[in-house]
Amino acid sequence: MDLSFLSMKPKNYDENPFIVIWEVTRACALKCLHCRAEAQYQADPRQLSFEEGKKLIDEIATMDNPLFVFTGGDPLMRPDLYELAKYAIEEKKLPVSMTPSATPKVTKKAIDQAKEVGLSRWAFSLDGSTAEIHDHFRGTKGSYDLTMKGIDYLQELNIPIQINTTVSRYNLDDLPLMAEKVKEMGAVLWSLFFLIPTGRGMEKDMITADEHEEVMKWLFTIQQEMPYGVKATEAPHYRRVALQEKKRMKLGEKQGNKRLDTLGRAPKGVNDGDGFIFISHIGDVYPSGFLPVKCGNVRETPLPEIYRQSPILRELRDKSLIKGKCGACEYKEICGGSRARAYAVTGDYLESDPYCAYVPKAFQ
Repeated sequence: MDLSFLSMKPKNYDENPFIVIWEVTRACALKCLHCRAEAQYQADPRQLSFEEGKKLIDEIATMDNPLFVFTGGDPLMRPDLYELAKYAIEEKKLPVSMTPSATPKVTKKAIDQAKEVGLSRWAFSLDGSTAEIHDHFRGTKGSYDLTMKGIDYLQELNIPIQINTTVSRYNLDDLPLMAEKVKEMGAVLWSLFFLIPTGRGMEKDMITADEHEEVMKWLFTIQQEMPYGVKATEAPHYRRVALQEKKRMKLGEKQGNKRLDTLGRAPKGVNDGDGFIFISHIGDVYPSGFLPVKCGNVRETPLPEIYRQSPILRELRDKSLIKGKCGACEYKEICGGSRARAYAVTGDYLESDPYCAYVPKAFQ
């Protein structure tokens, strides 16, 4: 994990996000167990049009050029995807990456096209070191083989590979083998998503609070050993664990601060609505794809205005409003707990993250 945010001047997330995710379509051929979007086989006729997409890109470009990610559903199910990517990259100079689904649409030609328009990264989801584990999780037989074929194409075309893995009880014991597999394929980043029970994701599929803690400690060790970067999503407590592990291991200021991610890292921790913003296929704006509390719609209000003025987003960025254990925690400024998980489990996005095992000093 990159810890350089500790010594860098904090970025003002009240003004601009560090990362913007646009769900370009809900259409997808897969039926993943944990799907946040509850994706469907056909595109929603209400999805943002090409012209609306360009207008959205124009607005994003005014927000201090954040990282920009096309997601879905499956972005490749959108026929004008490469035109939108070309516009964002060539006209607006945005750093763009994409997270397609592993379907027959992932051809060498499709990846070559992505390289031609200048996509800076391609992220594939891999949720198991074997076809049995991955295909069960993705709800589609053959998904693992298609993923591996897509990764082979990326290696051939020399496009940086990011691997996304959702951590759940289905693959908890498989993570060490996954870490080796990510190394073998020469990925630049392993991004681990800690399951939020929203969409098709179920609370019964989540690992326990203590298991979260153990996985994060293990991840910090892996980060020291592996040639790729490690990043955690919906696990802001990883930043607290990293600090504690660094201290425990007596690592120096520069140790444990590997900077391998070609797209750069946030100068300070990103959380739902705090440095992170999500736009749905129909233009609804959410703090993240995992926190389904609507803050506005880009068809009615420009994205910069929603991001800066939404009462919900302003609450999420004000750490003094966090309740319970998270609110009393001495690490709340760098962590703050997953607001999406708090909302999914308690119905209140300002409540404590119920899957953090740490007991703050004030509670001891």
